Amino acid sequence: MSSSRFGPLVRSFPFRIFLIALCLRLIPVLFTRSLGIGLDDMFQYDMLARSLAGGNGFRWYARADLTLLEPYVDFDLSDPAYDPVRGVATSFRAPLYPAFLALIYSLFGAGEARFFAARFAQALLGASLAPLAYWIALRFLPAAFLKEEAETKAARLAAWMVAAYPILLLYPIGLVTENLFLPFVLLAFLFLLRARERPAAARWLLSGAGLGLAALTRSVILPFAALAVLWAWFALRQKRGAALMALALALTVAPWVVRNSLLHQKLSGIESSMGYNLYLGYHPDGDGSFFFGPSLDLLPILDDAARDRIGTQKALGFIQERPDRILPLALNRLGFFFGLETRAFTYFYSNDVFGYVPPPFLLLIFLLLTLPFIVVSVSAACGSVLLRWNPPAVLLLLLFVSYVTPHVFILSEDRFHLALVPFMAISAAWFWTTGCAGLAARWRASRASKMIALLAAAAVCLLLFNWGLELWRDTDTLAQLFGPHGNQSYFSY
Repeated sequence: MSSSRFGPLVRSFPFRIFLIALCLRLIPVLFTRSLGIGLDDMFQYDMLARSLAGGNGFRWYARADLTLLEPYVDFDLSDPAYDPVRGVATSFRAPLYPAFLALIYSLFGAGEARFFAARFAQALLGASLAPLAYWIALRFLPAAFLKEEAETKAARLAAWMVAAYPILLLYPIGLVTENLFLPFVLLAFLFLLRARERPAAARWLLSGAGLGLAALTRSVILPFAALAVLWAWFALRQKRGAALMALALALTVAPWVVRNSLLHQKLSGIESSMGYNLYLGYHPDGDGSFFFGPSLDLLPILDDAARDRIGTQKALGFIQERPDRILPLALNRLGFFFGLETRAFTYFYSNDVFGYVPPPFLLLIFLLLTLPFIVVSVSAACGSVLLRWNPPAVLLLLLFVSYVTPHVFILSEDRFHLALVPFMAISAAWFWTTGCAGLAARWRASRASKMIALLAAAAVCLLLFNWGLELWRDTDTLAQLFGPHGNQSYFSY
């Protein structure tokens, strides 16, 4: 009876694509079973998780951890709130991803095996992106252009793209928020589409809670959360649903906001990293992205509120001294956001994490990591021509605009666009399923359709220009990387 009950589930496409995506993600996880962690972000998340698992609360930089960083950072330990055994309470990072790691550490221990356990759990989370993309695509594809069979084919194609996307296969190796943030974003978006189909109270509450959990992982999603409430209110005319969603969102994030406000004795948000990011984003020696050197300037300040205030003041000073840099830096950040996915590859290979790789194989790896985003994003731009101006399309547009804009004016890296890749894959799948015939039909539909097609063509041209400019700018770096001692170039992140 049990077999017959679960038979349809096991045979279903979402379950099968989940298993395939999981197997693909487990390959790099198993190959890196004994690998440690790198980058300051990972070290910080691990510190917070160990503190939570050990019952010390949301704290970091205990004396034992500081010894590892003393060669690089001279921390100010004069704060009376500093506890050398437990560390200092912090609000710099959003809480949910460290809490997720802490749960893993509590279940499997905080010894050397903790990284493998976390990576295995992250592979499960990453595999969920494929069926989530499939379910979203089924509710989002323009049925007016596609027959039912083609609609299902496009949804499956989108799921396959997400399941096999190379960078997403590797992300479970790292202790980074994307492993938790991306599933929450897709889950919240799916709940919003389902609430539109049948506006039940539970669906609105789940939508708000999903957005709240995503915000507790990375608060940059909050602008979209606010716009989603307005979307439900005005575009769907679901005032009750919008109110329920806003209530669930508020109740989800409120406990952490209250905690941080009590910690700093003033109204605080989910994270207190804005000043730090602005400092890096507008630093006179910077280009709008993260860069080593100045990234250490504010780290010695263990008081998060003081670091946030000082970083903001210095960033405003940088802006006042050179207001003419605002627009160029914004354009730089937009280019970085849609840049080729090479930064992590360059850092880890040049720091001899994997040893020497012969140039032909290194080039193959480079192409496997860069070409998928080129293909998916160009195809997505073409697929956007097939969009109908309806509430789901408006919601997708709100997600893109509200998610990209903060990065354009604060700080940007190529990895930040990964949250949008599953949605790009859905749009790309429309294009690959309908082909040029679909574009031609859309072109003939109306004058507005022609304008959308021209805008999509302009977007493709800008993407190609951006990638060409990036490769030209990084010519010296790539030449050294592919040289005989490229694995020992020791580039900073």
